Formats: sequence, structure tokens, C-alpha cells
Amino acid sequence: MGFGSYDESEQKEQTTDEEDVDAVNVHENDHHGEMSFESDVSTDELVDQLGSMKDDDESEE
Repeated sequence: MGFGSYDESEQKEQTTDEEDVDAVNVHENDHHGEMSFESDVSTDELVDQLGSMKDDDESEE
């Protein structure tokens, strides 16, 4: 068999038993609280720092 070849007989009768499928609960670890932090740095300084980081990323590309 060459690259990309496959046995078509394996493709004909594919069945899935839905009873055997484990469902994923995407909301199992949802967080319904609050988050806060304290910093000595002002919002303007943080925005400037973020801008600097974005400039660095753009210059690396």
C-alpha cells in the first residue's frame, strides 16, 4: 500500500454504541466566585507595560 491508502472494508460498517460513550461535562469546574488582587502599580503603568510587551512580540515576528 502506498501513502494515503487504506482498506475500504474497514470503513463500511462503523458503529458506535452510544451507551459506551462517556460524556464530558464542560461545566464541571466552572467558577462562580470573585477574584481580586492588590497592586502598587497604576493602571496606566500596566497598560504601558502591556503595550511594550506587544511591541516586543511584533518585532520578533
